[in-house]
Formats: sequence, structure tokens, C-alpha cells
Amino acid sequence: MNIIIRHIFTSVLFSILLSMAIIGITFLFFPLEEWNLIWNEKLGSVSFLLWIIGITIVTGIIFGVTIGLYWKQRVYDVERNLDELIKGKKLTISDDSYRELEQVQHKMDELQEKMKKQVELSQRLATERTEEREKSLQEIVEQERNRLARELHDSVSQQLFASSMMMSAINESNPPNDQKMKNQLQMVEKMIHQSQLEMRALLLHLRPVALKGKTLQEGIDELLRELTQKVPMEITQKIEEFPMDKGVEDQLFRILQESLSNTLRHAKATNLSVMLIVRDETIILRVIDDGVGFEMENMKTGSYGLQNMRERAYEVGGTFKLVSLPNQGTQLEVKVPILGKEGE
Repeated sequence: MNIIIRHIFTSVLFSILLSMAIIGITFLFFPLEEWNLIWNEKLGSVSFLLWIIGITIVTGIIFGVTIGLYWKQRVYDVERNLDELIKGKKLTISDDSYRELEQVQHKMDELQEKMKKQVELSQRLATERTEEREKSLQEIVEQERNRLARELHDSVSQQLFASSMMMSAINESNPPNDQKMKNQLQMVEKMIHQSQLEMRALLLHLRPVALKGKTLQEGIDELLRELTQKVPMEITQKIEEFPMDKGVEDQLFRILQESLSNTLRHAKATNLSVMLIVRDETIILRVIDDGVGFEMENMKTGSYGLQNMRERAYEVGGTFKLVSLPNQGTQLEVKVPILGKEGE
């Protein structure tokens, strides 16, 4: 039942019972000679008894609406602050916001402090794991990844490039008269082009994912500059300079790599935008493309790539959001709170 309706019903019922009790006590001490006088006495053209009942009900409704609106606003304030808390925002509660809900405010403060400590612990553990991973990185694994990437680039990737150039030359210089053959050749050219994008995405995965002494900003700039040279795509970037924990840098860089790999393989985009900024003590990583997009309802939420990016964001206490529409591109956004080093 709606909170306003509930308070109206309660207030009207209470007003009627109170009025009946007052009338009963009055008639008990001042009994009437004839009870029909109650109905026969009129104010204007309306029975005095009906006036009493009407005034009682109207007073109850007004009182109920007032109290209901008041408590609805209080509940809304609590819900809004809890929603901000879920989104990782810092609560701004004045001392007199919840005088009637002191215990609720106290619990909300405790919950916010607990979540803050958990996020700090997650970020600290992520930083420690990253440092340990970099220290214990097996040289043979890194060399093998580099070797595979180099061989694929020097052999398969170059052959795909040569095949693409040959198909383009055939289609432009000696177009077949047969329309069916022409369509098939164009289809082969598109398949080769898609294979090139798949190969670049594979090479992006094979490269060492650690920043290796670079800041996140330097790693993003180098990665996008390399993509600009190899991919026929307009790439724009807005990268702000600010310090952050090593663990946060590592996870955001891995999320970006996964996102770019998905864009190369599936999006068929011509424009890509990457943004890394800080707003309201929150790191924001946003990747937007103008590709084919997809239906969010049909998205495989359990797919490895998407699940991997979401888990990396959660590992550093952040939030992960993905929005896409058919033929309107895809937008990925990760937000990570910046926490002070109070324990140091």
C-alpha cells in the first residue's frame, strides 16, 4: 500500500475513533433526554452529527496527507543516499537530515565506512598482486609470447596484407564482367579485411599486458598510437595526467586492451574515442565506438571477455557499465573511486 494512502487511512480511522470517544464521554456526563436530538439538530441544512463526522474525516485526511508526504520524502532521501552509496559515491549527509531516523543515519555511516575500507583493501591487494606478478613474471613465457606475435606479424599478417592489396587491385583494375563473380571477389576482399582485424586483435592479446614501468597514461598513448598506424580507424583520445595505484593502472589497462580487441573483431567501427579523466574523486575510463552495436537483451552476459572486464573493475572497487544499440555503436565506462591513504 502506498505510504500516503496508508497514513490517510490510519489518520481518518484514528480521528473517527477519537471523535466517537469524545462524543461518548460527553453524552455520558451530559446525557440527552432524547437521542434523536443529535440527528435533528442542524447547522445550516445539514445535521450536526454529519458535520462532526465530515469535519473528523476531512481533518484526518489532511493530517494523513501531511504526515504521509513528510515520511515519503524521508524514505526517498534514504533511498537516494543508499543508491549513491551503491554507485560508489561519497554520501553528503547533514547532521540534521535524519533527526527522526538517527539510527538509520548511523547505520548508513557505518555501511559507507565499511565499503570504503573494503575498496581500500581490494585496491591494496590488487596493487600487491600486480607488483608480485611483475616481479615473478617468467621470462620464458614473455619471450614465447613475443616470438609468436612476431612470427604471426611477419608471416600471416604480412600475407593477409598482400592478399588484401592483390584483391583490391583485381577489383579495381580488372573487374569481371560477370556480376556474380564480381560479388564473390568483393566478398573475399571483405573476408580478408576482417581476417586482418582479427589478426591485429590476436596480436594485441599476445603482447605483454603489463605496463612495464610506464604509467597508465603512457601505456594508453603508446597503444593508441600503434593502432592508429595499423588500423583504418579515426582514433581520438582525452587523457588527463594524474597519479593512481599500480594495481588500478594495471586493471584499467587490461580492460582497455580487452575492449579494443572486441572493437577490432566485432564492431566494424570507423571512429573510436578513448577517455581517461578524474571527476569528483573518481577515475573514469570511457571507450566509445560507432560500430554496428548489438541488442543488450541478446548479449551473452556470461561471455569470457565481458565477465573478465567486469571482474577486473570490481577487483579495484569500481563499477562497470556497457551500453550498446544496433547501428549506434557501443560505450564502455569504468569508474574507480580514488581513496586517501589514511592508514599510512
